[in-house]
Amino acid sequence: MTANPPLFQFDNSYARDLPGFYVAWEGAKVPAPQMILFNQALAESLGLEADALNSGQGADVFAGVSAPDGASPLAQVYAGHQFGGFSPQLGDGRALLLGEILDASGTRKDIQLKGSGPTPFSRGGDGKAVVGPVLREYVMGEAMHALGIPTTRALAAVATGETIYRESPKPGAVLTRVAASHLRVGTFQFFAARGETEKVRQLADYAIARHDPDLAETPDRYLNMFRRVVERQAALVARWVLVGFVHGVMNTDNTTISGETIDYGPCAFIDAYDPAAVFSSIDHGGRYAFGRQPAILQWNLARLAEAMLALFNPADLDNAVDLASAELGRFPDLYKAAWLAGMREKLGLATVAEEDEALFEGLLALMQAQGADYTLSFRHLGAAATGSPSAFRDLFVDPTAVDPWLDQWRERRAREAETDDQVKTRMDSVNPLYIPRNHKVEEALQAAEDGDYAPVKTLLDVLSRPFDERPGLERFSEPAPSSFGPYQTFCGT
Repeated sequence: MTANPPLFQFDNSYARDLPGFYVAWEGAKVPAPQMILFNQALAESLGLEADALNSGQGADVFAGVSAPDGASPLAQVYAGHQFGGFSPQLGDGRALLLGEILDASGTRKDIQLKGSGPTPFSRGGDGKAVVGPVLREYVMGEAMHALGIPTTRALAAVATGETIYRESPKPGAVLTRVAASHLRVGTFQFFAARGETEKVRQLADYAIARHDPDLAETPDRYLNMFRRVVERQAALVARWVLVGFVHGVMNTDNTTISGETIDYGPCAFIDAYDPAAVFSSIDHGGRYAFGRQPAILQWNLARLAEAMLALFNPADLDNAVDLASAELGRFPDLYKAAWLAGMREKLGLATVAEEDEALFEGLLALMQAQGADYTLSFRHLGAAATGSPSAFRDLFVDPTAVDPWLDQWRERRAREAETDDQVKTRMDSVNPLYIPRNHKVEEALQAAEDGDYAPVKTLLDVLSRPFDERPGLERFSEPAPSSFGPYQTFCGT
């Protein structure tokens, strides 16, 4: 009799190479694992046997009930600045890294369970998750992926058959998350705060081997690694801002070395443009407001520099500070360049002109003053490129207020070679029509809590093609009705 092949071909470098950086652990037993969602496309891109995983056996694995062959379940340790205050030990309080696989292209990926029960890092929590936050992360990760933004993704969402008590009884669930890695700024902070420089070095060597292997034999490899992280994070936060995404909890333990978006807790997308937009119920001071995200990202990277300082120049810490400061000082220009390039794409501009920044800021100021929808303003501007500006103008309380700006934009575009139809096509390829509108997300999550998963599946289908207008989906492109606000999100713990 031929044995069934293993569900995953694990190669667990974190467990193998970094003893002392985690605690081996197992998921909690749950009564009735049942598959809610399975990401067939992601499974196939990872080279997994999708049919074998999308099964009762797969549900048991994804609920944490049984570890698959070759797994080495563990809870990673890390620290972090949370809303500016340092917590010297956090760690995976409700997550387990099952192991790592090599995807179809040979790239290493983490397979992690989230909500699989308490670990030694749970700090008194139950380690469980409920269906609403699990499906929020699933939806948000898939939406960001479809928008072309680096992100962790969900492989599966499983109901556990438990009732979990939060503000009210909720159905329990577990998310299976796929990431380039779960290395965080906070991972470095944990060991640096304890003065364990050799462990910081060991972690940095592991991070370089995993994410920047071309740096492994270079002089100043640790400074070069820091430079790469700065570059990745500057590009990432620019992408967030360009689509109107608010992460909501940009703690250093939620800032990755890989440059992926991670931990979709109190996140949201803005409707009307507002740099001060805050949705998180616990962000009382607006620390992580929409417009503050680039500055916070730079602050988080400064904490990484502090943690790695002894690696930059062990013999001369003053020089190490100068080296780190120089790299960190590049962040504003890197971010601005990425944002300007993205805005040129959104406005259909193929060349660079000195007045572009003023043109972009002028549009944003009009959006804010006139209450125009952020996503639809850019989308409808594409039609204005072909001589149909009415949908764009109608987004503004006073449509005539935007006419002088439209004249400036047309004059700027007139200096370029592309035809109007070419410009519209290019604009529509970068300006989404469908984003995870907050009211549609809440509708779908509420239905799921009541046992109806069809709205979540419909929403995922819509968001999988954010740039393609499809008949019958108009309700997914519309801003929230006035009766919906003000919108507030929660961490989901």
